Amino acid sequence: MNNIEEKANYCLSCKVKPCTKGCPLDNDITEFIKLVKENNYQEAYKVATKTSVLQSICGRICPHMSQCEGKCIRGIKQDPVCIGDIEAYIGDKAISENYSMCEPEKKVSQNVKVAVIGSGPAGLTCAAFLARAGVQTTIYEKYDKLGGILRHGIPDFRLPKDILDKNIEKILSLGINVKYNQELGKNLNLDEIKSCYDAVFIAVGANISWKMGIPGEELDGVYGGNELLEKNNHPDYTGKTVIVSGGGNVAMDCARTVKRLGAQDVKVIYRRSKEEMPAEKKEIEDAINEDIQFLYQNNIVKIIGNKKVEKIELIKTKLIEKEGESRKIPVNEEGSNYIIDCDYIIMALGSKPQQFVMNLGLELDNKSRIKVNEKNQTSNPKIFAGGDLTGSTSTVAWAAKSGRDASNNIIEFLNK
Repeated sequence: MNNIEEKANYCLSCKVKPCTKGCPLDNDITEFIKLVKENNYQEAYKVATKTSVLQSICGRICPHMSQCEGKCIRGIKQDPVCIGDIEAYIGDKAISENYSMCEPEKKVSQNVKVAVIGSGPAGLTCAAFLARAGVQTTIYEKYDKLGGILRHGIPDFRLPKDILDKNIEKILSLGINVKYNQELGKNLNLDEIKSCYDAVFIAVGANISWKMGIPGEELDGVYGGNELLEKNNHPDYTGKTVIVSGGGNVAMDCARTVKRLGAQDVKVIYRRSKEEMPAEKKEIEDAINEDIQFLYQNNIVKIIGNKKVEKIELIKTKLIEKEGESRKIPVNEEGSNYIIDCDYIIMALGSKPQQFVMNLGLELDNKSRIKVNEKNQTSNPKIFAGGDLTGSTSTVAWAAKSGRDASNNIIEFLNK
């Protein structure tokens, strides 16, 4: 018996399937694990592809403990089933042995074309489900390789690029066309695309880092976490002290990346407690094990330096209950200010869409994200949108779900 079979046999095959309820994609986890127990990997893959096309990716980088594995009945008293490992194994095996995906439930009734702008998890998933339904699908990508946030936001130590490339090749084998080096807002015009296709799906992400709005943020040495991970254009961290502001997975990825690039000291500043950090627990523990320091219940109030970052001023926070709020609110403790030396600061506090989104002629919400209805349609019914650009929950699985939902809604729109 191999290791994956042991992990599959640990599953209780629950009839109520709590793991599926915890999965944003509604993957029939119990069923594909049951087929793995029977050594029927091909059918297991077909079951998995009813709802997803990113098995090799989601199996590795999803926050499993806050999704599927966190709902596992085994996990109440023992360790949960290693669902991510099993899913990744199925995806890898399907790629190496060229398994077919399941037949789609919905198909288009006519010869139609759809453009997908962006190739992150939402774009790739939407394109795959459209192609499987018989839609002539073309992806427009601003770089010379596909993947979006998967390629430009997830470090290699979490998602090796060869794994990503193979999963993308599997998706492209469905007959999807790709046009590279095409960037919306630059050399790609939405009105022109709209006139050439029967529908358009926009999933270009929201990759501009939020700033704190504090003195000194304009100094050299202050970076946005999203931009650093996307462009991979890092300064020389050798022997330096780097501050990362934020508590999500992007903050963990930034901290662990700069540590690997030679930073002597990496400190994560988070204004709430460890228990309230939104990052996956495993990512936090991995960072701690890599000698990254955490300053919980601290807030940056000022960045100090002459043209370049030299120090930061911090203030300690206390957490208080506030009516109408689901969690405690951090409040600065007056008089608790102190200063520490540093060389670079990375802001990893969340992200917003790029400026060009304001000029697309589509209705936006109060955070400059594209507004969509329950059918993923924008204010122009021919144009659909999904992923971070529309405010979808920022995990790969949630972005993929928005892409899959959009594909179903586009097919419905095209079949009218």
